[in-house]
Order: sequence, then structure tokens, then C-alpha cells
Amino acid sequence: MHWLATIAGVILIFVILLDAFETVVLPRRIQRTFRITAFFYRATWTRWMWVARRIKSTSRSEGFLAYFGPLSLILLLGFWALGLIFGFACLQYGLSRHLQFASSDTITFEKMLYHCGETFFTLGYGDIVPRNPLAHFLAMMQAGMGFAFLGVVVGYLPVIYGSFAARELEISLLDARAGSPPTAAEFLGRLGCCPEQTVLDDIFRDWERWCADLLSSHISYPSLLFFRSQHGNQSWLSALTTMLDVTSLIITGVDGIHTEQAKLTFAMARHAAVDLAQLVNAQYDPHAPERLTLQQRERLRTELARRGVTLYDGADACQRLAELRALYEPYVYALSTRLRFSLPPWIREEYRKDNWQASPWDRIIQARSLERPGRALDDHF
Repeated sequence: MHWLATIAGVILIFVILLDAFETVVLPRRIQRTFRITAFFYRATWTRWMWVARRIKSTSRSEGFLAYFGPLSLILLLGFWALGLIFGFACLQYGLSRHLQFASSDTITFEKMLYHCGETFFTLGYGDIVPRNPLAHFLAMMQAGMGFAFLGVVVGYLPVIYGSFAARELEISLLDARAGSPPTAAEFLGRLGCCPEQTVLDDIFRDWERWCADLLSSHISYPSLLFFRSQHGNQSWLSALTTMLDVTSLIITGVDGIHTEQAKLTFAMARHAAVDLAQLVNAQYDPHAPERLTLQQRERLRTELARRGVTLYDGADACQRLAELRALYEPYVYALSTRLRFSLPPWIREEYRKDNWQASPWDRIIQARSLERPGRALDDHF
């Protein structure tokens, strides 16, 4: 039976190394023939959501979900390390005659696990030592992989958090431009009446690049999909959906706004939504709720008109907008269900302060400013 353990160890080591190589070094394909990492995330995320659904408080549930992304990185690295140690233990157990014990103990699989663990982490206590060239070679391989594993930890995590910080930059900028949570109505209401078309085009151009970066980084490092934003009413999915909503309205028709850059941003944002939905194996739901009813559409038109933005009102307006929405809404809804994110509304139901306007000191500052007229500016700064 020892030769079966040797074969199993070789296969397990190969599979773990291939998975780590595809995840860290060659992470540029949406679909791969074999991925342990994909199965790891699907299994752990399903159980994590099961627990989150049983937390009654929304804020605590969001806080619990926020732990998954960073924690999954540590668990994945530990999973790889344990897989390599177990694989080498199987290999060494099959070749156990090549090892020498300091005492006269018999060779067991538990002792092989201990030996491979101390070699992988380069402890080297000396109670089990190799005694021929083959055993020396295997020991050096294990120690070398242990150093490589440490290098992966040192190099992989900063890349992940660098990509996360770059993603959150534009999401934070969206707060003052589209509200918290962001909505298409707020974005057009605040920026749609700008007399300079170049201002709006520059914003859309920045978001086109953001969508391209989102697609590239999140396909390369899928764990980023599970990282939540700093505020509970913001997320990368709500920002992406808001941009799709805004550009679809402009493509349908808004007086005084050209559609060229909006079309490019819509195309890149839709590309990101489709590919990321495929990446997490999100499923199409034919019974997804309607995001924009006829009543909401009329309210949207009225609200924007009040703020100086006139939507196209031709006979084909509803059909054109519906066709654009059908290109992306099934995917963003599937992503929201799979990753437990809330989709932004087209128009907010009630007034809420933006995140930049809210502060736990607001009431104190306002009270002090009433007591000391003329000092309010000092209190704010």
C-alpha cells in the first residue's frame, strides 16, 4: 500500500501547485479547466451566508459578511500549506525507508505529517533526518516550497489590498456625486445640468477605466469580490449598477448631453458585470423583481425635470430603455443574490444625508454654534 500513498502524494502536490500557480501567477482567465480555489470559495461562502442570514440585525450581518474576504485569504493560504504538507507526508510515507529516526520508534503516518510540517516551515529539530540522496532531495524541495510559500504571503497580500484601495477610491468619489447609496436620479440631478459637456465626459471616462480595472483585478484575484466597502450603503456592485443606470438613461436620450462617451462607459461596465457574474457562477433568475416600474419612471422624469434635466419622451423611449436594461440587470441582480449585496434604486425613496455630510458630532456642533454665533466655522474645521 505504500506505493499508493506515494502516487497520491505526487498527485496532491501537483494539483496544489497548479492551483496556486493559476491563482497567483497566471490569474487572467475567467474559466479554467480545474480550480481548487473556486470550489474552496463556493463551499466556504455558502456556509458563511447561511450564518449571516440568521443574524437579525442588518448592520451586524453586514459586519459579519465583511470578515469573509480578508479571512478567506488567510484560510486559502493555510489550505494550500496543509495540502502540500499532507502531499509530502504521503510521498515520504511511501518512501519511509529513506528516513532515519533519532529513536527506535516505528514509522507512522502521523510522524510523517510532523516531519513534513517541520521541514516545510524549516524548523529542523533533527529527530527525523534523511539518510540518502533521494530523501535529501525531498527535504530540500519541502524547505524550498516553505520559503516560496512565505514569499507568496509577503507578495500576494499587498497586491490584493492595493487593488482594493484603488477600487474604493472612485466609490468614495461617487458619494458626493450620486448620494449614499448612489442612484441614477441623484447623479443626473447633480451633474446632468452642467453646462460643460467635457466635465461629464471626464467623469464617464474615469468610470470606464474603473470598470476595466475592476474587471481585470477581480478576475485575477476573485477574493476581491467578497471585500465590502468602508460604508454599509456603498459597494462596488452598487457603483457599477449606478453607472449602468446613468449611461443607459443618457443613451436613451437626455437633452443637451451627447452620448458618445456614455456608450463607451456603458459597454465597459456591462462587460464587467457579465464576466464577473460568470466568474462567481451566478445564476439567472427569471423572477427577479422589477427595478424600475412605470410609476417610478414617471417619478424619475418629474424629479429630473424639476432639477433641470429633461429625459427623452418619444414613443420608443420606454422600449429603448428596457432593451438597454435587459443587457445588464439580470447579471447585476444575479451578482447581488450570489454575493449578498443590495442593488441601488433608480431614485431614492426618502431624503438621506450623504456619507460626507453625516457625523456623530453633528448635533453637538450645531448646539455649540447656536450658543456661540460666528464660531460655527471654527467648530466645523
